[in-house]
Amino acid sequence: MAWHGDQVLAVVPARGGSKGIPRKNLREVGGLSLIGRAALVIRQLGWIDHAVISTDDEEMREEGRRFGLEAPFARPAALAEDHIRGPDVLAHAWTECERIYGVRFEYALYLEPTSPLRRPEDVERTFRVLAEGPFDSACTVSPSPGHFTPHKCLLIDEAGLVRFYLDEGRNITARQQIPPYYYRNGAAYAVKRAPFRQTGLVIGDRTAAVVIDRPLINIDDLLELEFADWLLRRESSVEPRKTDLGAHASE
Repeated sequence: MAWHGDQVLAVVPARGGSKGIPRKNLREVGGLSLIGRAALVIRQLGWIDHAVISTDDEEMREEGRRFGLEAPFARPAALAEDHIRGPDVLAHAWTECERIYGVRFEYALYLEPTSPLRRPEDVERTFRVLAEGPFDSACTVSPSPGHFTPHKCLLIDEAGLVRFYLDEGRNITARQQIPPYYYRNGAAYAVKRAPFRQTGLVIGDRTAAVVIDRPLINIDDLLELEFADWLLRRESSVEPRKTDLGAHASE
């Protein structure tokens, strides 16, 4: 396979200063913290060479270690603010890991704890699409519900009057008239080193879509946290299934 001999890094971002849900990444779904759940998925993927947690918070660092994530560096406070971009967090972690481990990572995975319904096969499929195709990166997406598509969205003007977001929305009479739209679900991002170093983008002009057509939650508020917990608890098996890419397994 294309990645044989290449080093793969996984980064789990978990800043301590979440506003919507305080200490969000330590909150539990299905009996496990969001950090722990992301780490357990990684443990099912033996082809990942190093998996690290990027955090500015000591408690979250220890939670990552408890579930097998490495914590070789502390994220600077300047990269833990609300406005910081995910690609900047990934770039810092990538640079630090190459310096600390003395290894050149040709690929990196970015796995946000706030998507606790991911499965190992979602991550593996995302990586395979990137490694085996002519892409710079790959990310998981979900189909947008019809009533949340641009044709159905409305604006409210300064006078309090409703306006269609898209003018053609006024002519839509059936869901089948709306083209398919997708949104990022946060389950997995995979990037190649060279194009990421050049552009600083995780989603660019050559990003492959990996569609996941089942319920996924990207947690931003308490209701989504509760819904994710309910979905996980109704599954017959909470712990992710094990996958294997064979020859590129780590020690």
